[in-house]
Amino acid sequence: MRTKIRRLYVLVIVTIIVSGRMANSGDAAELDSARAESSADVGILYHDVRTLGVEGQAWSDLESPYNRLPRKAKGAVRQRIWELAGDTSGLCVRFTTNAQEIRARWSLRSDSLAMQHMPATGVSGLDLYVKTEGGRWHWLGTGVPESQTTTAKIAEGLSAGERDYLLYLPLYNGVTSLEIGIPKSASLRKTEPRPAATAKPIVFYGTSITQGGCASRPGMTYAAILGRRFDRPIVNLGFSSNGTMDLELAALITEIDAAAIVVDCVPNMTPEMVAQRTPPFVKRVRETRPTTPILLVEDRTFADAFLVPAKQTQHSAARSALRAAYESLVAGGDQNIGYLPGDKLLADDGEDTVDGSHVTDLGFVHLSNAMRPALEKLWKKQSGIERR
Repeated sequence: MRTKIRRLYVLVIVTIIVSGRMANSGDAAELDSARAESSADVGILYHDVRTLGVEGQAWSDLESPYNRLPRKAKGAVRQRIWELAGDTSGLCVRFTTNAQEIRARWSLRSDSLAMQHMPATGVSGLDLYVKTEGGRWHWLGTGVPESQTTTAKIAEGLSAGERDYLLYLPLYNGVTSLEIGIPKSASLRKTEPRPAATAKPIVFYGTSITQGGCASRPGMTYAAILGRRFDRPIVNLGFSSNGTMDLELAALITEIDAAAIVVDCVPNMTPEMVAQRTPPFVKRVRETRPTTPILLVEDRTFADAFLVPAKQTQHSAARSALRAAYESLVAGGDQNIGYLPGDKLLADDGEDTVDGSHVTDLGFVHLSNAMRPALEKLWKKQSGIERR
């Protein structure tokens, strides 16, 4: 009798151990196409967005799944740039679903969800757009971060039908995991590839404003706005306080087969830096990308500059240096370089910024309005050169 009890006891223990091992088996790095819902999400399945593809990354060899620079950039670029590359500005996920409810579950690198002059929805939130029947991207919902890990409904009560969606990742925080949740009965798949005519990305290299300071939500940066207006992928290489035309960044940018490269670095540079660094930066890019359109952008005007002579002098000197560098490049034979003056980038009523420098959503709309025709002019000019 005792022997039978002992055998039964051993069998129970072994069963528990084996069950535990089975429950914990599987590689943590392996992607689950769909994870079971929690008690708060009955009927919802969560899908890792990496199975759908993350747009906005120009490299595939990454130290972490949501980095903006390749693994080899670590140690090659300045440490602060490498740290900022972990922020997910410009990254997005394109997907197609017939779901009438869309949720998201995401975890962040930092528990600092907001800044003094920028809301949590922009720093750490998600932003969902849908393509309308007319083919335009239209805002649909925002994922509001509540903590370092958040589960949120972004859209619900949607009318029936399959549609294309675009989900932007946070601007000034990094993502460690991101899942899209839809009802079990709904379908989810990758959106069809972009047509060849608009498959090449626009690369934006610049400062905190380029990165997204201080948009209220990730879809409101000028890079994101232009991406939607041209319906092209974007690569956002904005690095807060560190957009200084580093040659290491020029070398990395040459690896991208871009539709255009926007260089918006002047706000982080002294006039002397602008004069010294602009020609070598552009020439480094031209070594590999001799015909890719490059747009040099002057600094936006400080909102209070009209009453602060020192800021007027700063703008004048930096812009003169950039203009001289541009003219020297043109004189040297560069036919695919454009120039965008800074005096009309923002409205003249001072309403475009949160602190006189970093722009609000209104400011980003004005910036994109100014850049759009400049890019179109460059593309038209390039087509004319290629036809000769």
